[in-house]
Parts: sequence; structure tokens; C-alpha cells
Amino acid sequence: MKKNIAILMGGYSSEYAVSIKSGEVVYENLKKESNLTLFKIYITKNEWYYLNENGKKFHIDKNSFTIKINDKKIIFDIVFNAIHGIPGENGEIQSYLKKLNIPQTSSEANESKITFDKNLCKKKIKDININTPNSRLIKKNETINLENIIKKIKLPLFIKPNNGGSSFGVSRVENKNDIITALNKCFLEDNEALVEEEINGREITVGVIIYKNKILALPPTEIKSHNSFFDFNAKYKGESDEITPANITKEDETIIQNLAIKIFKKLKLKGFTRSDFILTDNKFYFLEINTVPGLTKESILPQQAHKAGISLKNLFKSVIE
Repeated sequence: MKKNIAILMGGYSSEYAVSIKSGEVVYENLKKESNLTLFKIYITKNEWYYLNENGKKFHIDKNSFTIKINDKKIIFDIVFNAIHGIPGENGEIQSYLKKLNIPQTSSEANESKITFDKNLCKKKIKDININTPNSRLIKKNETINLENIIKKIKLPLFIKPNNGGSSFGVSRVENKNDIITALNKCFLEDNEALVEEEINGREITVGVIIYKNKILALPPTEIKSHNSFFDFNAKYKGESDEITPANITKEDETIIQNLAIKIFKKLKLKGFTRSDFILTDNKFYFLEINTVPGLTKESILPQQAHKAGISLKNLFKSVIE
């Protein structure tokens, strides 16, 4: 019997366009599977809808997460979550689907909420004795004391949305006088800013997936941005070198993979994740984790899966079977 698969894409954040690309990649790799019927579901602030191959829209009934086609009600067996950012990565969509008893492919609501909140996630990481850069949280309406900031977090530093991804709203700040500008840029994306110390070193990222019912760490990738950090252009416009597998020692490869698996297990995650670290002085510092990482052709997790001998089709099938 065929399964009805809803591929969720879009969302409410600046990551909308990236999510659409991820959803399209999932669709293209699974559309020839004879046991699956795929539905591209677009999630926007104004409407949720299914778009068929002819470009016709069908409204989603949010009360039941169903659609009606030619008077026939379509019920989904599982949701493939390809929404980066809100509402797909912060627990909202997970909570909604759980109430309807519809399974979905990413981490569950509470775990997603924790990992999406960078500040809270870093606290959880410290609790399991993994290094992470010093940081402090600043809220949008808070009175800013620049001296207090740089007293705790030395320059240069990063300012990033506490809840967000794809490097939107992120700044690297070298001068105290640029902090306010960077905070204002950040607050266009989120009401909370994470001010974080810069750790000089090599940026290494590693995916962890559940594949054939086993937790598997993929070959790590070293990111060498052509810019001052791994910003949007570096991620999506080719302004970086992404070396997979990373040119690190076998010992360091084992260490980072074990760290990523430890995070995956301790935070009770599922589906696909990608954890970012800085390697310096033989130590790994955790930066953040993505629980709905990019799945476009330019994205890192698909590159790592390829190096592990896992096709995109098999990667995507692994979370819906």
C-alpha cells in the first residue's frame, strides 16, 4: 500500500527560500519510488497549501492537516520536515503534528525547542561537559552597556540571532563602536541576540543521522570561508571551501564524531542533525546544532552522506520507512 508523504517546505523566517530548495531536492529524489505518493506542502505566514505538478493550489485544513482533491480527502501517513527555522525547527510544527498523531521526520517538539534556542542549547552542552565559547544573551528592549559586554566577551566577537539559522543577522564585530549596529541587524531577525566570543581555529562540522535503525556519524567537513566567517554567501553562493572528509587526524575525526553522537543521544534527537565545532589547541568547542539541516545540492549534510556511500534517495527514505 502506498504511503502519502507530505514534504513540508517554506516557513516564516528568512530561511524560506533555502527550505524551498531543500524540499524540492527531497521531492526529486523520492518521486520515482513506487510505494510513495508525494505532496509538496508550502507553509507561509498567510497560507498552507499543496501545490500539484500543474501548479494548482489545494488548501490545507489546519484542523486535521488534510487536503481535499476531487472531493477525496487525503490523509498523510508521515510528514517529511524540510522547514529550516520557524516553525519547522523550533518545535512548533512538531507540537502541532503530535496533537494530530501524525509522525514527522525531525526531532520532537521539546528537543527542537531546546536546540533552536542557542543560549539554552549551549547550557545543555555545558551540562554534558562539552566545551563551548563564552557568551551572553541580550534582549531587544534591554539597556545596552558596551563596557559590560566587552568585559565578559572580549573582542572580536560574534553577534547572532539566538533563534535562527543560515547566518541571517549574524555579524563578526572587531570594534566596540560596531556592537550597536550589529545588535540592530540581529534584532531584525530575532528579539534575542547571542553575543559570543570568537574562538580562533578550524571550523569542523559533522552530521549525525539515524540510518538503518542505527545512530551514525557522517564524515566531518572542514569549512574554509572566503569571508570573515561562514556567512550566507559562504554557505549558499560558493564563497567557501567545504572539504569532506576534513583533513584532520583519525583521532580528531573519532573525537568529533563521538561528541556529535553524544549530543544527539543526550539531547534525545532524531532524524538528521549537523553539529558545528571549532578545533583549536587540540580541543573542540561546540557552536550550535541544526536539527533540520540544509538538504540542497550545496548543503553540507548531503555531501557528507555521499562520502559515506549513502545516496540522497536512501538518506531520505531512511526517515520515512
